[in-house]
Amino acid sequence: MALPIITADERLREKQGVKLVLLGKSGIGKTSQLKTLPEASTLFVDLEAGDLAVKDWRGDCVRPSTWPEFRDLVVFLAGPNPALPADAPYSEAHYRHVCERYGDPAQLAKYDTYFVDSITVLARLALVWAKTQPQAYSERTGKPDTRGAYGLLGSELIGALTHLQHARGKHVVFVAILDERLDDFNRKVFVPQIEGAKTAAELPGIVDEVVTLAEIKAEDGSSYRAFVCHTVNPYGVPAKDRSGQLELLEPPNLRALIDKCAAATRIPTSKE
Repeated sequence: MALPIITADERLREKQGVKLVLLGKSGIGKTSQLKTLPEASTLFVDLEAGDLAVKDWRGDCVRPSTWPEFRDLVVFLAGPNPALPADAPYSEAHYRHVCERYGDPAQLAKYDTYFVDSITVLARLALVWAKTQPQAYSERTGKPDTRGAYGLLGSELIGALTHLQHARGKHVVFVAILDERLDDFNRKVFVPQIEGAKTAAELPGIVDEVVTLAEIKAEDGSSYRAFVCHTVNPYGVPAKDRSGQLELLEPPNLRALIDKCAAATRIPTSKE
């Protein structure tokens, strides 16, 4: 058996997907960004059951209501990890089991974007589940162990989001509320509203782009909404641009932003 080398031309011809975290204060219009995405090729993963803002958007949606349901959805959308043992989530066995319930995964070919709203709510679902697991109880006393529950929450949530962001050829958007807080030195800081510190700390490292939808003050005193896209920014909000294609501020149009990032992955092959 020959070493399965993927040539540069083959790799560059592969369809690339942008993996993005969309942050913003509650009510700023994060969910409404769904309206900028194509209805025919976007799957809305509605965890908040709060689709009033996008009730006129006529795309498909799914509504997992528990953590196990979300894990099943993740392996169906992204496929299995063949390196995992059969009893592990996202394994080949898990994938086959889910396919028996959900049907032929070929039905997903029509989608090029998964819009997950929101991981703020998802973390709460995961914590409810984690508190019922053996790791959430002290082996010595049998009493609830909060530290164990939050440890399990962090590993489960990061595991699921990491697996979903490996959905090859798909754009994946994770939405989360952004909180404004004061740190130990009474300085204003912005942090994603996610249960447990592990996910908030590690999430930026597993995606290509982190953008914050923010209200920006203009020089004339008026205000407007924009995506903040650079890590170093005067607003103090989380942001990261791995594509190198985005300006500090971009218009609040998620489809245009994704297209701009995706363009960076299109490199001419040696035959062009």
